[in-house]
Amino acid sequence: MPLPIFLRASLRRCLLATVLLLPVVASAQTLCVWDPLGAQGDAYGMMRDLAVQARSWGGNITLKAYTDERIAAEDFKAGQCDGALMTGLRARQFNKFAGSIDSVGAIPGYSHLRDVIDLLADPRLGNSLITGPYEVAGVVPIGAGYFFVNDRRINNISKAAGKKIAVFDWDKSQEEMVRMVGAQPVAADVTTFAGKFNNGQVDIVVAPIYAYQAMELYKGLSRSGGIARYPVIQITLQLVIRKDAFPAGFGLKSREYVARQVPRFFSLIRNTEYGVDAKYWMNVPLSDRGGYADIMRELRTHLTKAGYYDPRMMALLKRVRCKREPADAECAIKD
Repeated sequence: MPLPIFLRASLRRCLLATVLLLPVVASAQTLCVWDPLGAQGDAYGMMRDLAVQARSWGGNITLKAYTDERIAAEDFKAGQCDGALMTGLRARQFNKFAGSIDSVGAIPGYSHLRDVIDLLADPRLGNSLITGPYEVAGVVPIGAGYFFVNDRRINNISKAAGKKIAVFDWDKSQEEMVRMVGAQPVAADVTTFAGKFNNGQVDIVVAPIYAYQAMELYKGLSRSGGIARYPVIQITLQLVIRKDAFPAGFGLKSREYVARQVPRFFSLIRNTEYGVDAKYWMNVPLSDRGGYADIMRELRTHLTKAGYYDPRMMALLKRVRCKREPADAECAIKD
């Protein structure tokens, strides 16, 4: 027997209310995560935590671990994943603004880097972190890049002239920098640079301290090598996503979340640096540091004019430096 009209209307209202109360099923996303230690590494672990947190933002994330960064980036470009975690150096191809954070000598210390990552979580910078379909959804510090040398007599930049330095073959800015200081660039990648150093094919590499143990760079240091205790570059991991594959506002929420995790990574970095055999550290005299800063500033200026670095990020990084050290000579220069 058909229901009376008033009961049918009431039933429709009840069904509508029930549907509205049901949880929204989020669309699925896949992240390609590069970590030298694969699914056992700290970077992968943080992305796993982010995936859990993202459920409250409407995300439904699955992770794929990669130990080869190049393959992770290529799979991302080919559409096999909706986002990827990679070094800032490689992420520069997707967003030059954030990719220019990893520029030579631009961030002197971890306090400066913390300022930068906090700024990237400011909604006012959101548009700068979007290029076409891509958005940078987080920046993670993995440590300062130091000069590892196989001979402690290479204790200043002038003595690097003629020496072989490993450079990533896909980042032409590195090759140009090495040539500018009179050294010889040798093509390598994340998976091969450590082997070239350990086997004596190159004399110098720039790497974060985690590579000392994870990539066994202590083998290349041997008895006569050393690590110059002077940050050449701050190396980051960057999460790049296809903006339209994620819920609206996901990128900002992710950047805010990642910024809150930064102290955790700084703690890991410092513990790793403390674990280096003290005999390998080479202290750079204070009298030399000003000269090194000038050289690196000239390199940044040249590489920005050449189109490798984003001038807006270079201006932002200068403001960060001058906020912390307003008496520095560069702060009086209008460039």
